[in-house]
Amino acid sequence: MIRVYNTLSKTKEEFQPVRKGKVGIYVCGPTVYKPSHIGHMVGPVIFDTIKRYLVYNGYDVTWVVNITDVDDKLIVRSNESGVPIAELARTMTDDYMACLELVGVDGIDHFPKATDHIEAIIKFTESLIDKGFAYAAEGDVYFDVAKAKDYGKLSHRTLEAMQGDGGGTAELKRHSADFALWKKAKPGEPSWKSPWGPGRPGWHIECSVMSAAILGETFDIHGGGLDLVFPHHENEVAQSESCHGKPMAKVWMHNGLMQASSEVGKLGGRQTRAVEGDQASQEAGKIAGSAGAKSFRLLLEEEKFQPETVRFFLLSTHYRRPIDFSVERIRSVGTGLDTFYRFFKRYERVTGENFYAIEAPQVRAAGEFDPGADALLKEVADHRQRFLESMDDDFNTGGATGVLFELVRRLNKFVEDEKLEDPKKRDAAKLASLKLGAKTLRELAGILGIFRKPPEEKAGGDDQLTGQLMQLLIDLRAEARKAKDFATADRIRNSLTEMGITLEDRPGGTDWTRA
Repeated sequence: MIRVYNTLSKTKEEFQPVRKGKVGIYVCGPTVYKPSHIGHMVGPVIFDTIKRYLVYNGYDVTWVVNITDVDDKLIVRSNESGVPIAELARTMTDDYMACLELVGVDGIDHFPKATDHIEAIIKFTESLIDKGFAYAAEGDVYFDVAKAKDYGKLSHRTLEAMQGDGGGTAELKRHSADFALWKKAKPGEPSWKSPWGPGRPGWHIECSVMSAAILGETFDIHGGGLDLVFPHHENEVAQSESCHGKPMAKVWMHNGLMQASSEVGKLGGRQTRAVEGDQASQEAGKIAGSAGAKSFRLLLEEEKFQPETVRFFLLSTHYRRPIDFSVERIRSVGTGLDTFYRFFKRYERVTGENFYAIEAPQVRAAGEFDPGADALLKEVADHRQRFLESMDDDFNTGGATGVLFELVRRLNKFVEDEKLEDPKKRDAAKLASLKLGAKTLRELAGILGIFRKPPEEKAGGDDQLTGQLMQLLIDLRAEARKAKDFATADRIRNSLTEMGITLEDRPGGTDWTRA
């Protein structure tokens, strides 16, 4: 049984889809006015993993991520850069897609764009006016929050406690918290014809219209960052349920925000700690393009991070908790992943098979097996069970990644204890147990979207030269040992160790890894 934390009820609930066997997920995507940074990858990686797990459990999942390609930020950026809004949006959308591909997010089924749904947005707005939930004011159209009896139920705020946006249109509103469904066009801004004059959509209404168009008026999961609970998602709930007269989404899921390590816990000068569900303190240190966060692709290039390392880093924390970002933390994750990569090489040496070529089970029932009296397989089955229990409990990828480390360490120990590196001491039954253990590892890793293919080797003369020099040193050390010149052999090993390079001697030869 999968249990999910629902922001609406503030409790974990048994997951029961609207339609048996089918799941609709809508996650708010980016406003495409600047290149994507690492913070933009948090939600996609999390919900990509959630979709993988739901599919693994037999559900037919449709996942939608919108693209906001008309917005105040786009207009400002276009004016600053001199690049037309449509061209800017197209270029930044392409950048976003490229970043998603890098981190292995390939489960999104629809990328609707706001500008492709203008007619439906106008009809939606007209419906709200006709039903008495909205009003026109000098070319603008506002939602009347006082008419929505449950307004504030998602963010758990009272109407009296809410503050409006203020600005030049404040005098047009009936209540300060009323929000724009349609905005009157200013000179030079993009606009479309409407019953209220030329204008463009408000931000909130875009998601209400696009989610209903693709997933229906009531769907299963609406997701996004914690910073979207209010006002964006609160306003979506109000306008959608006022228009359709039914719940918008059964479950509202919000991931914690990525924060610069130096900013975590700092709020207005007081030392506090950003915690799960604490929107104010998490937003205080949130990584954002407006705060100077470098582009995701530049981060990968400058720090030479493998995209898979970043994905694993994002999943190593429970999705509702804030993510403490620093280059050092990602490097530490990369060092940890070397444990897996070394095992994959060891597995190929021992079995003659490529770990990445293992055909792992794609659904839960297919991965079950009877360990019998085999001590290793009993432990493998236990690790698998604990991994799945973590995922069943509100998609706890932090717990699941911990189990993966335990599993790979156990498989490594099995190889060492049974001396499977030595061809003369390999036992067919032991090899069979190792293969099933590796198959289970690949099965579970696939749920997280990791270890799907080998990390890309960085092309270039420097890397090739490093490999050649390392092989030369390994050969020289082997010759020294053969000549019983152990002082020279030890000097080579110790010097490499000081440089952060580890040599591993095995029956089939010597390998090296960089710390």
